[in-house]
Amino acid sequence: MGNMNNINNMENNQTKKMELGLWNDLVVSRRKDFGVYLSDGESDVLLPQKQVPEGTKIGDTISVFVYKDSQDRLISTTNVPLITVGEIKKLKVKSVANFGAFVECGLERDVFLPFKEQSCKVQEGKEYLFRMYVDKTGRLCVSMRIYNYLQPNDKYQKGDRVEGTIYEYKKGFGALVAIDGIYSGLIHESELFQKVFVGDTVTARVIKVREDGKTDLALRDEAYRQIEEDSEMVFSVIESYDGVLPFTDKASKDIILKEFGLSKNAFKRAVGHLLKEGRVEITETSIRIK
Repeated sequence: MGNMNNINNMENNQTKKMELGLWNDLVVSRRKDFGVYLSDGESDVLLPQKQVPEGTKIGDTISVFVYKDSQDRLISTTNVPLITVGEIKKLKVKSVANFGAFVECGLERDVFLPFKEQSCKVQEGKEYLFRMYVDKTGRLCVSMRIYNYLQPNDKYQKGDRVEGTIYEYKKGFGALVAIDGIYSGLIHESELFQKVFVGDTVTARVIKVREDGKTDLALRDEAYRQIEEDSEMVFSVIESYDGVLPFTDKASKDIILKEFGLSKNAFKRAVGHLLKEGRVEITETSIRIK
């Protein structure tokens, strides 16, 4: 993208064909009271007067973003949008309707999110990851289905901590994560011991980088590092039961997950740690604070 405010006088201007949803270097072809028309040699687009840089002359080249107004007419702007065609960005949902939703994109007109392009039921005011594209009718739209547009991970290795955004959840499979909004990641369902939602930003640990660059993630630390935190949390929950937990570490994994958000193995490790420290004791039916 060239400098928006840089206007160059050029002889024998040659411009690329105008592209919707992208920055275009276009030549001023004619002036009107309400603005100037910019040309790629074949088509013209209006740049409203309030957007025209001072001193602009016929023949000058201006870098503008081309989109469509509320009446589906091509129009241009020197304002910087939050997203361009092909980019993946986190944006806020402005409004929701039965047929889709509208997403803030930094322009006077919000961009359309078709219902079929939603990976979950979106909520007004919440932010999600979107990719901008041009649909079959020539309209700018955004999609939450970004899996095929994320890159293989060539930056992070096993044990690294990363930040990413959950863009889709598949029951029985896990939460799909865009690491840095760029790389393809997955938190497998077996690693999900807390509720997560599409749109959430998470910090995770890389547990494996596959040959194809897909990256397996975990929200929790390695067991030996996590045990102290888990033990304190378990102890606090037992305290909330007046010091007597009405089940033992032999309880079902569903009960343990509901009460503690832990796997059964993690819960057993935490209880074992508390036993070793002499802070609790186990009876046939309960775990008690000593």
